[in-house]
Amino acid sequence: MIRDLREYTRNTQARLIIGFLVLTFLVGVGLIYLFYGKGAALLGLACMMGGLLPVGLIVIFLGITDRLVKNRAKSVDH
Repeated sequence: MIRDLREYTRNTQARLIIGFLVLTFLVGVGLIYLFYGKGAALLGLACMMGGLLPVGLIVIFLGITDRLVKNRAKSVDH
């Protein structure tokens, strides 16, 4: 039985996001390679990575902020 639903939700969301990214990159770059060749596929990959850069920076910033808030909440409680 599932003991911690929050952990289960977090794991499921992480797996879905990773699966989406892998599928998008493999299918997207694969189709570009198939129709346009190696050079276009590399450029498509670079564009996809560039598009993910702001998302990655936001996730990192929110993770750091979350840790800071949790640490402050623990120090105020004690």
